[in-house]
Amino acid sequence: MLSAPMSTSPKNKPILIIGDVMLDQYLSGTVSRISPEAPVPIVKIQKESFVPGGAANVALNIASMNHTACLMGVIGEDLNGQKLEDFLAQKKIQTYFLKTNLPTITKTRIVSQSHHQQMLRIDHEESFINLNKKDLLDYLDLNLKNYSVLILSDYGKGTLSNPQDLIQKAKKLNIPVLIDPKGSDFTKYKDASVITPNYSEFISIVGPCDSEEILVSKAKQLLINLNLEALLITRSADGMSLITKNNPNLISIPTEAQEVFDVTGAGDTVIAIFALALSCGHDYVSAMKMANTAAGIVVAKLGAACVTPQELAQALHQKINLENLKNQNIKSPGKNNILTQEQAQKIIKKSQDLDEKIVFTNGCFDLLHSGHLTYLKEAKDLGDRLIVAVNSDRSIQKLKGPSRPIIPLEERMEMLAALSCVDWVVSFDEDTPEKLLAELQPDILVKGGDYSSKEQIVGHQIVEAYGGEVKLLSLKPGFSTSNIIKKIKA
Repeated sequence: MLSAPMSTSPKNKPILIIGDVMLDQYLSGTVSRISPEAPVPIVKIQKESFVPGGAANVALNIASMNHTACLMGVIGEDLNGQKLEDFLAQKKIQTYFLKTNLPTITKTRIVSQSHHQQMLRIDHEESFINLNKKDLLDYLDLNLKNYSVLILSDYGKGTLSNPQDLIQKAKKLNIPVLIDPKGSDFTKYKDASVITPNYSEFISIVGPCDSEEILVSKAKQLLINLNLEALLITRSADGMSLITKNNPNLISIPTEAQEVFDVTGAGDTVIAIFALALSCGHDYVSAMKMANTAAGIVVAKLGAACVTPQELAQALHQKINLENLKNQNIKSPGKNNILTQEQAQKIIKKSQDLDEKIVFTNGCFDLLHSGHLTYLKEAKDLGDRLIVAVNSDRSIQKLKGPSRPIIPLEERMEMLAALSCVDWVVSFDEDTPEKLLAELQPDILVKGGDYSSKEQIVGHQIVEAYGGEVKLLSLKPGFSTSNIIKKIKA
């Protein structure tokens, strides 16, 4: 029995998933010969694994993003049902299951280990459509108010035999309802907030779409007919398309999948990340972009895989960097992480929205040496992202005299950008980075050198005023640009 979650702020409230719960079994092995009994390959099984599928995979995707997921559905009183419960408990997913004498829905996939390809799928299932689901509705009446988003994951197995009851309960509480639909009748999803059909499901309802104009027209009509807030159509290699009640135009984005390895569970990832983005305050367009990025990650994995916060954050940062550089018409040799101050401000804000800790350090970095490398690696270890602010040539000349810098700004930034521990590089022309710190507001300001206290660090008052931290790191002894220059002169 699932206990009611504690009431929290909307951004921290759990997400509730109701739908067809499954167990995915993978039998992996090698194929070296054909059976003498029939023209079929013989698979020598070398590995067996179990992972949640269907609505359970949606919950797993949310939990993998470090957000609380609660799952409701139907399982059998059998060994596979127990395996599913145990797995979800290990992942700290709260569950409320109706248990029946029907089997837990289980999909067994035979996979060639050498080619990583599915060879056969065996399904064990019976429809749950005639089961009495009063206990699920009673639980919802008591606890639905404690959730931020309701996801209905419909695989047509009967758990969601009457989704209108669930939609209307959530609507009364102003809780968004997201539905991954199935079947030939979408009217049962009327009044939901968003439905996320794939393209095949969409045209099975509205008919063929021979042009983008026809697709837009039919999408608009479906939105009106079902009284939806938004319609998100996943279009495989053509990416995703979104139409909302407040925007009559179709918004389409291309797929971000670089290599499609296995599309199993990709729809689960899309609706999970879309819901998570909405629960954190993002609009529909931003939620679609995040879901699209996440889908591009999971299809490159085997089976019903999940995306991690680190994977999604890294992919989003790469995308943000490329978009900003393209918009500003900036060319960056090797790495797309040399930014303007305006770009840096936007990227840091988006990173902090993803709960990433931003570390900031600054300096001349003229004649990069191993002391710098050690220092920058240690600075990066203090957080998730490291941004290095570099003095301009004019700024260095004012500080160190007309003979410096030895290396011009553009080359200094290129060398720093090439380091794996450095995420972004930005320059400043002022004598100190105080103005830049006030604009970027990183979580941690780091400096090294001869400082004996944080109070001696320029900008410490600015950082501490908005709640940031200031940290000191010791530099590697015996290394300095000035000493290197003296040796060269000698």
